[in-house]
Amino acid sequence: MASRVLSMAFLSPPKLKKPTSSSSYSSYSPSPLSLSLKVSAGNRRIKCKALGDSSRQGSFDRTVYQGMYGPWSVDSSDVREVILYRSGLVTAAASFVAAASAAFLPNDSSLSEIIKQNLDLFYILGAGGLGLSLVLIHIYVTELKRTLQAFWVLGVVGSLATYATLAQPAGENLVHYVINNPTAVWFVGPLFAALTGLVFKEGLCYGKLEAGLLTFIIPTVLLGHMTGLMDDGIKLTLLGSWMALFVIFAGRKFTQPIKDDIGDKSVFMFKALAEDEKKALIEKLEQQK
Repeated sequence: MASRVLSMAFLSPPKLKKPTSSSSYSSYSPSPLSLSLKVSAGNRRIKCKALGDSSRQGSFDRTVYQGMYGPWSVDSSDVREVILYRSGLVTAAASFVAAASAAFLPNDSSLSEIIKQNLDLFYILGAGGLGLSLVLIHIYVTELKRTLQAFWVLGVVGSLATYATLAQPAGENLVHYVINNPTAVWFVGPLFAALTGLVFKEGLCYGKLEAGLLTFIIPTVLLGHMTGLMDDGIKLTLLGSWMALFVIFAGRKFTQPIKDDIGDKSVFMFKALAEDEKKALIEKLEQQK
């Protein structure tokens, strides 16, 4: 239980209060220092979702939300970042499903042949989409975000090295080489570790069942392939589950309000302040308790 509480504290936004009235914040300025004027610091419980009118899911949500460090609202740059974040996930999911579908098609089919000839292209597109999402993902603890990004970089470097030094000399594309040489999972695995971390964060924050299941299925498939302890039947079953859940996960992101992927924007504004400004703001928060 203690570890779960700590995980929520690291990955999740603070709980936000509903705005008392939009008009009361009509003079709201995005300047971080203005946050101290109307902040309510009494409730510091950690939550993932911003609270407010969730019925507004358009490009511009004019609701003003009360965050841990003051009021904030969704602007056009926030909308653009969230759309790109979700688009990266869709690209990763579509690329993975397209490539993995070859395992379920007859070997002599023309579609299977086309997919197999373009496996590395799908791999590049999927890795690129994941990388875009990892750049734009909102996680409050910067070190955790950087860790996921570092795994992605290691996976990309490992993939390039594997292709250049092992797969290409053997006359194979990267994906085929990893399939035929399970130990190569060590080199590409960090890329999938980054994906696992992303879906874990999503599952923890939003209680998404498909994200929670993916957190276990992704490493299970890779470890089963790498160790050779999993027979092909089980491997294909889990691979099919991975494909279906990944599509559901990416698609359902577009059913969420934009604000959910932003979290508590006031926290990021606070983190951008200079140390002396942070100290001054905290002192004002303490005085308002």
